[in-house]
Amino acid sequence: MQISVTDAKGQLTELVRRAEAGDEIILTRHGHAAVRLVPIRSVPDRKHRRDLLQAVRASGAAKASAGPSAARSQDFLYGDDGLPE
Repeated sequence: MQISVTDAKGQLTELVRRAEAGDEIILTRHGHAAVRLVPIRSVPDRKHRRDLLQAVRASGAAKASAGPSAARSQDFLYGDDGLPE
């Protein structure tokens, strides 16, 4: 829904309700889109963020697999004398 800023002044409460319900409300100025009303998403609290990070870490640790050591991963580039081949 698009509505001019001038017209929106008298309907602000209704427009906010509609935006909270999921309708896209665009305020126009001189026929051009100027502002979009959107509901604010709730910000997760500290405990929720911490629990989420712990779950991500646990998931990553569960998927990790042992492989060759990265310390020796470039050895194929060098000869027995330690110089590049």
